[in-house]
Amino acid sequence: MSVRRFFVEPDVIKGDRALLTGDLSHHLCKVLRLSTGDEVLLLDGKGNHYLSRIEELSGSAGVARITEHWYAAENSLPVRLIQALPKGEKFDLILQKGCELGITRFSPVSSERSVPQVAGTRSEKKQQRWQRIVTEAARQSRRSVLPACDPIAPFGQVLTECQEELKLMLWEEESVPLSERLPSTAPAGVAVLVGPEGGFSAAEAAAAEAAGFLPVSLGPRILRTETSGFAVTAVLEYLYGDFG
Repeated sequence: MSVRRFFVEPDVIKGDRALLTGDLSHHLCKVLRLSTGDEVLLLDGKGNHYLSRIEELSGSAGVARITEHWYAAENSLPVRLIQALPKGEKFDLILQKGCELGITRFSPVSSERSVPQVAGTRSEKKQQRWQRIVTEAARQSRRSVLPACDPIAPFGQVLTECQEELKLMLWEEESVPLSERLPSTAPAGVAVLVGPEGGFSAAEAAAAEAAGFLPVSLGPRILRTETSGFAVTAVLEYLYGDFG
């Protein structure tokens, strides 16, 4: 059986030891029933891998000795998904499956036609749940680098600060096919802008174009908001990333 993998905060690595605390130690001890002598692979989310052997473990804390360390970068194309928040729990699915496909950064935005989101403490709890979803999806899909999940931000703010080399906006009213917008050589990074169920307003589309986003069409079929980003990411990873 392959060694189980877990993402940890970089500061738990102390020389040739890794500190196992909180939810991780509880999961290892109480759920997986691991014990002294068992091996685990710890990842810091930045590409560092630490093969470790458990020396001490309880439901609240533990220590593992690092027996091997290596760095492994990802070969996927850096893709940032800027997603106008959809209804219900659809963003959970977007995070999970987008992580599996190779998206490196998720940026949820509030747009004119987005369903109003909760604020304050409830918003913070939602952000924490989203990060847990990303972490678990990255672990299960055996990613080396943990994707980022930004806090919810206003539409205009994200447009202004977006610095990716290629910026694409999926807009059903635009007739230029995706294939005509893609360069012959791989860009350093791509931002994919996806609207909510009701799509972008004309004013939002104009603002995105002014910020350098290229509007594209995915053909005659209208894809759901939770599907559109997946379709484009798969094409981009096939052409420029690790799918090809």
